[in-house]
Amino acid sequence: MADRVAAAKKAAEQLKVQIDGLRKEKSGGVENPMSDTFNDLKTADTKVLNPNVKLRRLLKGHFGKVYALHWSKKTLDDDSGVQVLSASQDGKLIVWNGHSTNKVQAIPLRSSWVMTCAYEPTKGKMVACGGLDNMCSIYALGDPSMTRATRELAAHDGYLSCCRFIDESQILTSSGDSTCILWDIERTDAKVHFNDHGGDVMSLAIHPNDNNLFVSGSCDATAKVWDIRAGICTHSFSGHESDINSVSFFPDGNAFVTGSDDSTCRFFELRSYSQIAQLGEDKILCGITSVAVSHSGRILFGGYDDYNCYGWDMLSGDKAYEIKEHDNRISCVGLNTKGEAMCTGSWDTFLKIHA
Repeated sequence: MADRVAAAKKAAEQLKVQIDGLRKEKSGGVENPMSDTFNDLKTADTKVLNPNVKLRRLLKGHFGKVYALHWSKKTLDDDSGVQVLSASQDGKLIVWNGHSTNKVQAIPLRSSWVMTCAYEPTKGKMVACGGLDNMCSIYALGDPSMTRATRELAAHDGYLSCCRFIDESQILTSSGDSTCILWDIERTDAKVHFNDHGGDVMSLAIHPNDNNLFVSGSCDATAKVWDIRAGICTHSFSGHESDINSVSFFPDGNAFVTGSDDSTCRFFELRSYSQIAQLGEDKILCGITSVAVSHSGRILFGGYDDYNCYGWDMLSGDKAYEIKEHDNRISCVGLNTKGEAMCTGSWDTFLKIHA
C-alpha cells in the first residue's frame, strides 16, 4: 500500500511539472502573464488613498478572547450594514449596533470553545456559531429569552472552523476533519460533502454574485473553488508555503485573496487560473489570521499575530495602512456591506470599528 501511495505522489508531481510547462508554453514563455499586467497598473496614475483610517467605535462587553465577527447584510430592525455579530470564548454571542455601540442581543452558548460565527444575509433572523464542539448551532434572533439553539448540525468529525449562510434554508461549514458540508437547515441534513482537501479546512467564503460557488482555504496550503451543484472542486490554487487561515472574495467575484501562516497575503484570479500578486514585507514575520477586501477592491486588510492590522494597496502592492489599536492578537477582520467601516476583533476582548 505504501508503495502505491508513493507512486501516486510521484505521478502527481510529474503531472504538476507538465501542467506548469504547458501553462508557460501557452503564455509565450512568461511564467505569469497576468502579473505583468498587474505590475503595469502600478505605474499608472491612480487615485491617492485617504491617508488616515481612524478608530471610530469601541465595542466593550466580552470577557474572553474574541475569535470571530460577521457584519449583517439585513437585520430585523432593517439596520442594514450596521449590526455586528461577535463570538468570544467567554461563551457568548453578542449582536452589536455598530453605530450606537449598544448590545442588541446576547446569546449564551452551550460550549464556550467557539471559533466562528455567521449572520444570515437575506432576512437577518438567524445567526450561527461553532467550534470545538464539532457542531454548527443556529439561533433565532428577536427573542431575548432565547437561550437554546433552534438547530444543531452535527456530522463533522473535527472542530468547526468556519460557517456561512447561503440563505435561510442552507448553510456551509468547514472543519478540522478536512471537509466542508452543505446543510439543509430545516431538516438538519448534510446535503453535500466536499472532500478534496488534504488538511484542516480553516476558512470559506461564498461567491458574492453566485451562491453556487464558494472558496475554501486549508492547512494543506491550497485554496479550492467548489461548485455546490456538482459537489466538486473546480479550481485548486497553490503557492502558499504554510497553512491558509482565511479567504475572501473580491466584490466582483472574479478573484479572491488568502491569508497564511507564511506571513503573506495572495491574490488569485479565477479567469486566468493564476496567482496575480503576493503581498507582504520581509519585516513582517508573523501569520495572518483574517483577510477582507474593501468595497472597491483597492485595499486588502489583514489581521496579524503581531497585534496589528495592515491595509495593502492592491495596485501598488505596498502597505497603505497600519492600524495599531489592539493589545493582543487580531483574530478577525470584516468590512460592512457598504464598505464604509471595518471592524477588528482581538484576543484583548475588544472589537474596534475603523473608518
